[in-house]
Amino acid sequence: MSELIPKPKTKFYRLKCPGCGNEQNVFSAASSKVRCLVCNTELAATSASKIKLKTKILKEHD
Repeated sequence: MSELIPKPKTKFYRLKCPGCGNEQNVFSAASSKVRCLVCNTELAATSASKIKLKTKILKEHD
């Protein structure tokens, strides 16, 4: 049986900066580089449709 309401293909991720330990939320389809708000370390780079993470995901939010 198919679902009547499709689930979104994008998510929000909770990432931890490897440089300073700051945690921040990031959209999985961000259109620009994602940098840490505290130390300016790059956390993710852009790709065609999704971001390429450069750190570990702490939590996924639907």
